Amino acid sequence: MQDLKNTKAPVSTVTLNKNEFDAKTENVYEAISIVAKRAVQINSDIKKELLEKLEEFATYSDSLEEVFENKEQIEVSKFYEKLPKPHALAVQEWLEDKIYHRNTEKDS
Repeated sequence: MQDLKNTKAPVSTVTLNKNEFDAKTENVYEAISIVAKRAVQINSDIKKELLEKLEEFATYSDSLEEVFENKEQIEVSKFYEKLPKPHALAVQEWLEDKIYHRNTEKDS
């Protein structure tokens, strides 16, 4: 997993230059498809990592009435909430040429 703290991906919405975005494929739909697939992978990795970290702090109780405020869990959750969204990370990777792709129809 990439270093999520040191990414250049924006946290909020930004406007992209369409010509820059689809320059590698010459097809905006193909570029969006590639980035979308990468965003799903990133989301899966982040979710797995978050669940593993939260599991470290889990407390199991027999009583459903007891609710524990686990400060460590809250801090971990807040950290992940502040990260750029998976689609923003994927777009940033795409613009930085960090995503390998190939069109098997064109390669044949």
